[in-house]
Amino acid sequence: MIFLIEYNQSEGRIVTIRNFDDSQLRQAEDSRLEIELALNRKGIDHEVVLMDAASEVDLRRTHRRYFENLRQILEPKPLRESSPDKNRRLASG
Repeated sequence: MIFLIEYNQSEGRIVTIRNFDDSQLRQAEDSRLEIELALNRKGIDHEVVLMDAASEVDLRRTHRRYFENLRQILEPKPLRESSPDKNRRLASG
């Protein structure tokens, strides 16, 4: 699954998140570009990224900074058996 995230770094929050099937990579890339161009025209400085993960749960686990604040990230988490890491960052702007 491919996830398209628009992230407001200064506020530390996700503005939008959208998911695509793996077969829709081209559509996801086009959507990322459209968002980046629109933000640029408006002078808005947001991070726009595409990421691949088996599920949103996996994405939230491996890319916590997009979903949690610093306090939540620093809290100890119970150890649990992990699955093979299928996550990778595809593109960013």
